[in-house]
Amino acid sequence: MSVLVILLPPRARLGARAAAAGAVPVGDDYGYVLSTDGVHVTRHGRAPLALLPRADSVVAVLADSDLSWHRLTLPKAPGAKLRAALGGLLEEQLLEDGDALHLALAPQARAGEPTWVAAVHKAWLRTELDKLEQGGLSIERVLPPSWPGDAPQGHFFAPAGAEGDDAHILLCHADEQGLRLLRLQGSLARALLPAADAPPTLWSAEPAVAAAAERWLGSSVQVRTEAERALLATRSLWNLRQFDLAPRHRGTRALRDLLRQWLSPAWRPARIGLVALLLLQVLGLNAWAWQQRQALSAKRLAQEQLLRATFPQLRTVLDAPLQMQRETDALRAAAGRAGDNDLEGLLGAAAAAWPQGQGPVQGLRFEPGKLTLSVPGWSAAQVAQFRDRLRPGGWLVEGGEGQVSLSRAPSGAKS
Repeated sequence: MSVLVILLPPRARLGARAAAAGAVPVGDDYGYVLSTDGVHVTRHGRAPLALLPRADSVVAVLADSDLSWHRLTLPKAPGAKLRAALGGLLEEQLLEDGDALHLALAPQARAGEPTWVAAVHKAWLRTELDKLEQGGLSIERVLPPSWPGDAPQGHFFAPAGAEGDDAHILLCHADEQGLRLLRLQGSLARALLPAADAPPTLWSAEPAVAAAAERWLGSSVQVRTEAERALLATRSLWNLRQFDLAPRHRGTRALRDLLRQWLSPAWRPARIGLVALLLLQVLGLNAWAWQQRQALSAKRLAQEQLLRATFPQLRTVLDAPLQMQRETDALRAAAGRAGDNDLEGLLGAAAAAWPQGQGPVQGLRFEPGKLTLSVPGWSAAQVAQFRDRLRPGGWLVEGGEGQVSLSRAPSGAKS
């Protein structure tokens, strides 16, 4: 499934804050990353909104400087009041008015347990989303490029338009304690580096600042482009579109999220296993069908051999059971013996089931294989009793208007 990642430009700030965030005018162009399989970068660059490539899934990635992270215990509140409850708990931690910020919970957050909350400027984010959706793009998710977690990670990058020296390089470091965005210039970043006995940190850097980052860090780093980092963020379960910024048609979105998760690299072994299971089922059914056909062919061959051995005068075998029945009936008739469909057999069966207390039959009519008896004095109960007595022997009885008809039930019919 193809994925289009739109890199939202950092929110414009004034003075030194704008320089720190690296905000530069970008006009109507957007940075984008296109992946045809969701794993590898197919194409990336900048393009106007109308010329952005199309994909099955469209997501937006924010800049690290536009997010703040807060740790709290998720309150037990109904969904309609959860946003207000979060604002109340974070009131003292937020630098801006709580109503001006959009809050989003970490994936799989549970009430009564500690969780991370991301905060971003609400009006700015809503404006950006409206601009993209007015351009014909349906933004399924809004993602952070980095987030706090148990595995420490650090990424070195230079803001747009800045030179790749220590004075402008930024370090985004995330661990279980939170996320920090620091300049390499000065001693603060080095003072906040994890201790030697802390869990090892996965270090990465953009190509332009990789050499400077390795000099500053004193160890090697993994080179990771901005496009690769943005595409890596799509594999997370984060989605900042929550509460009043949640997309419409939540059922469709949920199905898309499930489909995206199913098509993710992590689920590749499950997909391979499911395909293998289906192939085994198909092969098993084909093998079972082949065995059934072989068994049926063997039974047909045995019937033909029995027919030819019993009646060698038959030269052509078309329907072995039917031909066997006909030849047997012919032999019985030649020997003067009555069959089930003859008058004697039908009368014998009727006599054996005749209701007690009833007199002789008033009249009868015989057709090959069928005997109709006139019984004007029989009640419905007596007709039912007559039918029930003959049913185990494979006879079919039909009654009505003072008559009962007796015949052999069709082969395989259920009484």
